[in-house]
Amino acid sequence: MNNITLVTGLWDINRDSLSKGWSRDFDEHYLVKLKDFLTIPENLIIFGDEKVEKFVNNNKTHDNVQFIRRELSWFKQQFFNEIQTIRKDKNWYSQKSWLEESTQAKLEMYNPIVMQKMFLLNDAKIMSKFKDDYIFWLDAGITNTVHKGYFTHDKVFTKIKKYFDKFSFICFPYKAEGEIHGFNYEKLCEIAEDRVEKVARGGFFGGPSDTIHEAMDIYYNLLNETLSEGFMGTEESIFSIMVYKDGDRFNHFDIDSNGLIGKFFEDLKEERLKKKNFKKQTEKFIEPYNPNKIGLYIITFNSPKQVKTLIESFYQYDSDFVELTNIYLLNNSTDETTDDEYNQICEEYSMTQLKFKENLGICGGRQYIAEHFDKTDNEYMFFFEDDMFFYNGKEDKCKNGFIRYVENLFKKSLSIIHDESYDFLKLSFTEFYGNNSTQWAWYNVPQNIRETHWPKNKSLPKRGLDRNAPKVKYNNIKIHSDLPYADGEVYYCNWPQIVSKEGNRKMFLTETWSHPFEQTWMSYIFQETIKGNIKPGILLSSPIEHDRFEHYEKELRKES
Repeated sequence: MNNITLVTGLWDINRDSLSKGWSRDFDEHYLVKLKDFLTIPENLIIFGDEKVEKFVNNNKTHDNVQFIRRELSWFKQQFFNEIQTIRKDKNWYSQKSWLEESTQAKLEMYNPIVMQKMFLLNDAKIMSKFKDDYIFWLDAGITNTVHKGYFTHDKVFTKIKKYFDKFSFICFPYKAEGEIHGFNYEKLCEIAEDRVEKVARGGFFGGPSDTIHEAMDIYYNLLNETLSEGFMGTEESIFSIMVYKDGDRFNHFDIDSNGLIGKFFEDLKEERLKKKNFKKQTEKFIEPYNPNKIGLYIITFNSPKQVKTLIESFYQYDSDFVELTNIYLLNNSTDETTDDEYNQICEEYSMTQLKFKENLGICGGRQYIAEHFDKTDNEYMFFFEDDMFFYNGKEDKCKNGFIRYVENLFKKSLSIIHDESYDFLKLSFTEFYGNNSTQWAWYNVPQNIRETHWPKNKSLPKRGLDRNAPKVKYNNIKIHSDLPYADGEVYYCNWPQIVSKEGNRKMFLTETWSHPFEQTWMSYIFQETIKGNIKPGILLSSPIEHDRFEHYEKELRKES
């Protein structure tokens, strides 16, 4: 199976008794939609009473369904009395004309049930026989607005895990007029510590199983606080507060202003979801340097798909890399059939495309980027090649034991390079061919440097690599906001890095070569480092994954 569990629940609360527009028949509407739900191939946990249990047993299409009996009376416990007091209060239901006739006001059990979705999700995690790594709430009536083919034909849930590294919600833009779902708007904004302009949907939410309990704790405290003070909307009001108030903990995905969740599943099907959050920007990030003067440079060759995948990895890992930078795409491509797609990508992601009649090569392009960056107003530059993605897999650590996911990596790495006045800061300890414990510059410096700096390692091997090659000499190991980093004799290579304006000049513009190679820069920058002219640093983490999935003929490769 897909290591994913979907949780839902269904009870008859006499909604057919409501006035036209609010009324729905339980058997003819909800049970029909539940029958659709039962065709979803993922592991399913369903809460309900005896009637729903019989229906599930008679209509389930596979065996990976766990039913948990829970009678309607179970919801007449905590929060039930507070909900009834508020819904019967004229001051509450007269806020808007529609509210008095709504399900929230008219039905005794509507809010007690929807307010318990988060608790049901947590119960499902505890009681699950599947023990999957991802668990999500999905409304039993979801196919009322979302075509079941997304789940049964397109199998969208096979694509979902790479987007959910945190507990997440779906949000739609909402212009409040005094209240949100009956919850006083000004009070909601006060609790959320922000002006709430998006509402989190209750039809689908969740994430990694180990995030469920924390989300439930936050939800419980907010629900308890608001109900005790006489404020109530639906579960979506509390979810919206969570999205704004705890942006570091919760991601969200945007849908259109009509609020229809189908947009989310269409984006998931096409693998174009973009993670967002309301992380609170710290004063430290805003003050030391201008966040509008950060460049992001990408080198690409004959593969729009490589670039598209790279950008999507930014959104999945830390969207600040693309939302808070000026993006430049150095397009070295010689295949003219890729031009239109590259143009579309640049337009979609607001990139400035740098393209010439000839292929500048990998290092020739890197040299051009240094020259271009020097002429801009940007104060720092991130550098990436199109096959250097952010890692969005399941492994917590790389093969060398360093963490793969760093929360707020964009802002933390900028703070480090600024605070330490580094000329460049490498973003990944582990690389494709090796790692930064071995001093790779040893292979490339002139023999006299090798003899004076490493008197015990004067000679290179006759062929291949030397298992006893010198190690990198690190001077300091420090930590910034739980992110460790080091400085010392850090060697240069073309892996992702941040470079300062002054560092860029010292590394690439003070001394130049007609046809530079990576080994040339590695040697030169190392020599300048040991002289004290260049100060490099490196993160003690491995967020980068090399993946050249679209290959080209080796004859086309050009270094400079």
